Amino acid sequence: MPLKNIETVLAPLGLIVRGAFHPDPGDGVPVGAETLVLVGNAGPDMWHAFEKGRNGEADALDSWCRRGLSKVASNLDAVALFPFDGPPWLPFQTWAIQADSVFPSPIGLLIHGTYGLWHAYRGALAFATRLDLPAGKNSVSPCETCADKLCLSACPVEAFATGVYDVPACTNFVAGQGGAACLEQGCAARRACPIGRDFVYAPVQAHHHMHHFVTANRPIVDEP
Repeated sequence: MPLKNIETVLAPLGLIVRGAFHPDPGDGVPVGAETLVLVGNAGPDMWHAFEKGRNGEADALDSWCRRGLSKVASNLDAVALFPFDGPPWLPFQTWAIQADSVFPSPIGLLIHGTYGLWHAYRGALAFATRLDLPAGKNSVSPCETCADKLCLSACPVEAFATGVYDVPACTNFVAGQGGAACLEQGCAARRACPIGRDFVYAPVQAHHHMHHFVTANRPIVDEP
């Protein structure tokens, strides 16, 4: 089965194939899987499809992805895997680096040469057959030629200054009165990256992700 056929099935969900690879036994892929196809989004297309199909349940985006990708997997005779099932958590970032032209950025997020930091992995399809895959992938990170590294200096609370992401400082700021811009528009460090400007999330999508990020990390906000 060509990957373009999988792309066609994913299109109504606003999702795209985010690379694929033939796993080895040590890759953490379910036994019997001969091909793993990463599925995700870039830009706003998935959000538009999600808004049409959401039903208001808790963890709505995860639930929507599970419904949609499980149906796709059934139709393609594959097994659907998800990054939010755990613990134990499946090694999606490791899989992404094997499957896609992505690289660790200075702020920890994986960067893509076209999508920049405005993309994500929503699931994977494990096939028991060995699908034909395109040869090779780009091996050069766009961060290597970025002299300014604006992502490192854009954070209002310097959450990346030490080289280790300071999650409490970030979440406390975003949840507080001064963090409205990050909460409503998305992470300032992410927005500072010049790559992938055409795929920047709209405010409603950025707010959704930031709100759930802050909630998941349960920040302790200083009293005014």
